[in-house]
Amino acid sequence: MPLFERESATAFARELSRQDEPNAYVSLTYDALDATAQMARVKSAKAGAVVLFAGTTRDSFDAKPVTHLSYCAYTPLALKTLSHIARTLLQKHSLTSIAITHRLGPVQIGEESILIAVSSPHRQAAWKAGEECLEEVKKKVEIWKEEWFEDGGMWRSNRDAEAGVPVKPVQRETMGSGSSSSRKGREVDGPSSGRRPSQAEGSGRRPSEGKRRTSEVKR
Repeated sequence: MPLFERESATAFARELSRQDEPNAYVSLTYDALDATAQMARVKSAKAGAVVLFAGTTRDSFDAKPVTHLSYCAYTPLALKTLSHIARTLLQKHSLTSIAITHRLGPVQIGEESILIAVSSPHRQAAWKAGEECLEEVKKKVEIWKEEWFEDGGMWRSNRDAEAGVPVKPVQRETMGSGSSSSRKGREVDGPSSGRRPSQAEGSGRRPSEGKRRTSEVKR
């Protein structure tokens, strides 16, 4: 199935979407999420109920202050899994439409990391489908969350209970004279923030370990 890309001025795709059938839309994006646009994707004269779930970044985890989150994904497989979830729920609950959008890259406190919009003729089906959709996304989709605290980060699968690889804080230093605009990164242990996991095709697997230079990181 084709992927539809919207290119940005930064020479790499800011958003990738997949729509294997008209009423099941899924996407991954580096841009801020738009709840109004997401609801518009599922509204229909046939739907008597529209349910929207917005997952936002909270400021703490286990009473430890969080500075921000960062998400990365194995994009082709993540979109395929999202599409399968959307189409399955569309049929199972006789929905009118469903739309799932997940944020990638850094997500600040109070910002949305996921929007799930569901429409159906009756509210009971919409409520059930929205809840089930969130659980399926967390359990199955190839997305990894990097949770950042003041003293560093921690890789997790996209479910809070499954901790992964600790990540040291990124440190950057300016290079010598004549290269004021250039920067070099000190090597850090663990996966680079915002990078796609290597060879991580299975659900719940953590990004591969190894050394990456921070100068390689794209936000």
